[in-house]
Amino acid sequence: MTIALTGNDTIIIDGLPLDFGLTTGDVATLTFPNDITSATTGKNGNSIIALNETGKIAELSIRVLRGSSDDKTLNSKMKTMEADLPSFTLLTGSIVKRIGDGISGVTEDTYALSGGSFSKRVETTSNVEGDIEQGVSVYNIRFTNSSRNL
Repeated sequence: MTIALTGNDTIIIDGLPLDFGLTTGDVATLTFPNDITSATTGKNGNSIIALNETGKIAELSIRVLRGSSDDKTLNSKMKTMEADLPSFTLLTGSIVKRIGDGISGVTEDTYALSGGSFSKRVETTSNVEGDIEQGVSVYNIRFTNSSRNL
């Protein structure tokens, strides 16, 4: 029998642990929009498989409480990037998932991210029917390099 206990994940952007302003549900989602290889097959089953370097690109979506210290920090970094992209210091980040085996062993599943820039502006809504999403700021960051280590 194999057990996976998860909890106490750590999300860090530019050395700043995001922990006080995270919201409900999926507070962070890391996706990889591109394949890591390309392949084609031709006559007689001859095939070519090539490494696709764009497969290293990672897209991170972070949900923070609107107006929180994490929201203010991320917004400030975005404004710095928009003001002068050539002088902007690219973002770094990491996501560490802690996985327990049920007998006190813990494995850290770590995603190391570099070459980050904001890919979208923070959207908003105004709602009079109690939609809690209006209290959430969503930041989308695209990293040009990523790796996973266990």
